[in-house]
Amino acid sequence: QVQLQESGAGLVQPSQTLSLTCTVSGISITTSPLFWSWVRQAPGKDPSWIGYMRHEGSPGYSPRFRDRAFISRDTSKNQFTLQLSSMTPEDTAVYYCAGGYGYDSRWDVFDYRGQGIQVTVSS
Repeated sequence: QVQLQESGAGLVQPSQTLSLTCTVSGISITTSPLFWSWVRQAPGKDPSWIGYMRHEGSPGYSPRFRDRAFISRDTSKNQFTLQLSSMTPEDTAVYYCAGGYGYDSRWDVFDYRGQGIQVTVSS
């Protein structure tokens, strides 16, 4: 059974950098040809895909977040991480890690998804 679990700070101050980790169990994040993504969803809004880490280690980013997102991984821990800089209150959302054979700003492309972590940006 594949499980994903997000962890990290739930409260971030404006201008600071968000750091989240996704721990994957039941499957290796190096399994071809999977993509491991970060997606966020604000209340009343559609999901917004942030970026991915490919099975072989190369990241990719949505143009919307390319300038301030950084995704990395630790294969020894079967984890991948998101860093999102210059946070503002508009970045307040539930952040999810997800995996699958594709990626997009909609949930039906993902085969696996974590339960999500609420991130609030406030001073």
